[in-house]
Amino acid sequence: MLWIMLRQSWARNIRKKSLAVITIFLAAGLVSALLAVSIDIGDKMAREMKSYGANILIEPAGQATLPSLFGEKNNPLAGQDFLDEAELPNIKDIFWRNNIMGFAPLLSGDVTVNKGKDTIPVLGTFFDQKVNVPDEENYQTGQKIISTYWKVTGEWPDETGQQNQALVGQQLAQQTGWKVGDKISLHGTKADLDVTISGILASGGDEEQQLVMPLAQVQTLLGLQGKVQAIRVSALTVPENELSRKARADLESLNAEEYDLWYCTAYVSSIAHQLEEAISGSGVRPIWQVAASEGIVIEKIQLLLVVVTLAALLASAMGIASLMTSNIMERTREIGLMKALGARQWQIMLLFYLEAAISGIIGGLLGCIAGWGLAKAIGLMLFGAPLSFAWIVVPCVLVLSVLIALVGTWFPARRIAYLYPVEVLYGR
Repeated sequence: MLWIMLRQSWARNIRKKSLAVITIFLAAGLVSALLAVSIDIGDKMAREMKSYGANILIEPAGQATLPSLFGEKNNPLAGQDFLDEAELPNIKDIFWRNNIMGFAPLLSGDVTVNKGKDTIPVLGTFFDQKVNVPDEENYQTGQKIISTYWKVTGEWPDETGQQNQALVGQQLAQQTGWKVGDKISLHGTKADLDVTISGILASGGDEEQQLVMPLAQVQTLLGLQGKVQAIRVSALTVPENELSRKARADLESLNAEEYDLWYCTAYVSSIAHQLEEAISGSGVRPIWQVAASEGIVIEKIQLLLVVVTLAALLASAMGIASLMTSNIMERTREIGLMKALGARQWQIMLLFYLEAAISGIIGGLLGCIAGWGLAKAIGLMLFGAPLSFAWIVVPCVLVLSVLIALVGTWFPARRIAYLYPVEVLYGR
């Protein structure tokens, strides 16, 4: 009998039922899209924010430790210790290897120019270099990947060894008058080299005062084959929380369970710790200005998504409550007749709740389809690539849709208890 009454109710009130379905559909579509975005936006935003530069710095152990005592510029061992270039592939051989977006080794020194007494600083690095990484063929890394904020007027230097080319920093170019195409002779401690200026570099950093060259050329000039002074690493990380801050303050204070959770979570501190284990004689420290900025921005974006989702749910519940109130007022005679025929309070309310639940399921399913399309569109507009739609969103949205319908029905359904058959049947 209950299902017959449900079918007849839908047949007689198809217009109002459709309005309820549309209300839930709109909310479910927005909620499913926002859930899909919030699940995938962490990685997408982290990739976008790599334009801030590397967030981890690998240095020789002594050089990484002493800045805390002497300061960055007064470190007595600065430039005296080196890392082995042969260990660079180890960076992609840690637990979080897939989170390593790229890296670039650094080697700096001073050379004289054109047989004169003037010295200029040179910096050797990778621009877009192939590195033999275990289980990953044709892996390319360098400043083009981790320093996307570098702006080059001209062309990037050739790293194949066929030509000796370099980028001149913007400030250094203004001081010396060098321009693209100029040829200069460099005289290092161990070798001489003629190079051609292939481009002018604007980075906003110390590189603007340096001559930036392929790593192998600087190693030859300085007689430091196979050596690097530091390595910048760009890694995808998750925002810090209480556990990561506790580990950052004192790693020894973590118990076994906390340590395993911290080690197996992509915090910038845990990735830095694993890199320190992988590179012998190294000291690894996060660049907190970059890492903290990434975490704060992502947290605020996710908080905004939560607020918008809650607002959509509240608006939808209020819309359902309004529709159900109107529906109950129009069906007072029907309710009074059911009560007169012996129907109990819970049976009548069950009828309305089932009607609402069916509306929630239909609206939720349609909303999931619309949310899938909306999430794809948001991804294309913001990131140039569609966001992946996690299927865990579907059951979550269906449950939320049914809850919205039931919560919206609960308030007007309470009026049923105050309807007396004798009054409603006489039209009072």
